[in-house]
Amino acid sequence: MTSDPPDDGTAERTDRTDPACVAPDGWPVPLRGVTESVVTTRGPNDRWNVAALGLHAPDDPEGPVTARTYGRTRTWRNFAERAGGVVQFTVDPRTFVDAALTVREVDEPVLPSADAWVEVRAEEVAAETEGDTTIRTWELSPVEWEVVTERVPTVNRGFGAVVDATVAASRLDVPAFDAGELLVRLEYFADVVERCGGPAEREAFARIDEATGWRERDRS
Repeated sequence: MTSDPPDDGTAERTDRTDPACVAPDGWPVPLRGVTESVVTTRGPNDRWNVAALGLHAPDDPEGPVTARTYGRTRTWRNFAERAGGVVQFTVDPRTFVDAALTVREVDEPVLPSADAWVEVRAEEVAAETEGDTTIRTWELSPVEWEVVTERVPTVNRGFGAVVDATVAASRLDVPAFDAGELLVRLEYFADVVERCGGPAEREAFARIDEATGWRERDRS
């Protein structure tokens, strides 16, 4: 557990050698665009709710990392009441599906599948309303962090398809989105996972099927 950059200068080298990434101060990994993560937040029952969370990278390392919550979610409630949580980075697609599409609570804040984690303070800095949904923007300030596992990066289209599929599946019952279009996307992602994914990606997609029943829905 540490709050300082690693002694070997890895974070600094990553920031310099990859201009597409920003290594925010106090964070264990570089970020770019919207980086998908999983967050655990402590609820009123003292258990940790697990949810998906998109991290918006700052323009420079000294800028704040932000995230958004949509509506009256458990993450919104726990951010508001507890002012923080534990952001985690993982390449386990099953963790993403469970976080995005199911109600999952755990006893410990750091998940077994986390390759790195960072405890953050969360402060609401903006809010806007779209239809009946309030979208809140939170500034996330790192408190302490740890890199658990270091991996050589690989690219698997099946993993990317699972992540995109969780987004589509989570919007199926949201009036602002066209359900027919989302189902077409899910069919495409399912095909990619079948052709390109490994056992973990196929198991993750089976959990999407179970959580949403999208294959049985009317396509019209």
